Amino acid sequence: MAARDYGQYGGAARALELVGERWALLIVRDLLVGPRRYGELAAGLPRIPSNILAARLKELQAAGVIRRAPRSRVIIYELTSYGRELEPIVLALGAWGFKALGDPREEQIITPDSMTMDLRTAFQPEVAADLPATAYAARLGAAELLIRVDGPSLDVKRGDGPADLAFRAGADIRRLISGEIAPDRAIATGVVEVLHGRGLLLDRFATTFHLAA
Repeated sequence: MAARDYGQYGGAARALELVGERWALLIVRDLLVGPRRYGELAAGLPRIPSNILAARLKELQAAGVIRRAPRSRVIIYELTSYGRELEPIVLALGAWGFKALGDPREEQIITPDSMTMDLRTAFQPEVAADLPATAYAARLGAAELLIRVDGPSLDVKRGDGPADLAFRAGADIRRLISGEIAPDRAIATGVVEVLHGRGLLLDRFATTFHLAA
């Protein structure tokens, strides 16, 4: 039984009973990036109370959305095949919410998993298919990501590595991704600090990752 029961018989109501509780979809979002230990989920959602995290995990597990699995002598949480069906819904919800993003509040942060999913949301595979394979090393707030694009395929991992374009940015990178400002203006105003590969920000990154607000 879901924590919330709308008393209605229908797909939308049932879906919200399963994943509509506060924090539930953000847990799903982070697990779409990859399996996580309990502590990793807590670190990625720093404002979630521990009792709420435990409750949501229990509810999602009971609903068949996630499962607990032993791995290297630790317990990890991962999405089931049923849970992974939420990916296009989470991406579409992210694209919809992107249109309402304003300037970030002082206490709002970028996490590696949230930025990974935002990049997956903004990725334009049909554009990337016509461009050479490119690696981007991005420091986005405290999140350090290595982004590899090869044709219509996107791979985002935590950490650093060899890259054709390396840059730093904060939450204002949304202004570049939304097309609010052009790449050269993003550099000139300090929205993006390019470490090397400046030209690739202009003619590849900004067209490969684009999501109109």
